[in-house]
Amino acid sequence: MLTKTDRKPGEAKIRYLDADLELLSPGDYVICAVTDLKIPLAALRYWSVDLQEAYIDAAAAASRMVERT
Repeated sequence: MLTKTDRKPGEAKIRYLDADLELLSPGDYVICAVTDLKIPLAALRYWSVDLQEAYIDAAAAASRMVERT
């Protein structure tokens, strides 16, 4: 689990797991793969384990899944 002490200003590098995240490089946000918006780590709820990418919301995640089919 990520804690506030793990974060530094800038983009974090994360390995997206089935029900958790592995912090590879500290940061305070990741970039949405669909919208290119910054997602604060505290707000990160949607990601793809297969694609190893984050999404800002359910709509962005759904659009990526539709795009892949």
